[in-house]
Amino acid sequence: MENLLGLLRIHVQRGVNLAVRDVVSSDPYVVIRMGKQILGFVSSLYHFQKLKTRVIKKNVNPEWNDDLTLSIADLSLPVKLTVYDRDTFSLDDKMGDAEFEIGPLVNAVKMRLEGLPNGTIITKVQPSRQNCLSQESCIIWNNGKVVQDMFLRLRNVETGEVELQLEWIHVPGSRGL
Repeated sequence: MENLLGLLRIHVQRGVNLAVRDVVSSDPYVVIRMGKQILGFVSSLYHFQKLKTRVIKKNVNPEWNDDLTLSIADLSLPVKLTVYDRDTFSLDDKMGDAEFEIGPLVNAVKMRLEGLPNGTIITKVQPSRQNCLSQESCIIWNNGKVVQDMFLRLRNVETGEVELQLEWIHVPGSRGL
């Protein structure tokens, strides 16, 4: 716990227009990874993490609404997301990937804001060639918390986006921000 800065709750809301990998549809799920991995060996100060959503059968516009929580020890590491199609008798097919930085969210949390009206926009992150955002990402004050909504355009695939909401969670006894 000495390296822990806090937790990142990732609410994986939905996929939009995902690629078809079975005959007429797909059985998608999302894998979230964070940590350094070199030649298959874990080389992170904290540890390599891998979390996944449930599988949604026969749907290229799935609604997961799953919460995944990462332990954060290094703010410089990107969070990597990969969508897969579950297959029963063969390896699961890759349906695209994306990554995002948590720096903008962390910077907003460090402002230690209080008492803002619900829905107040704290800052915005614009899509660019350096990120996987498909549209502007707003960091907002929602029910006493700082959250970031984002749509990620999947790479290495013909089509697809994933909608997420990020929330920083302070852990008592951690190093904190």
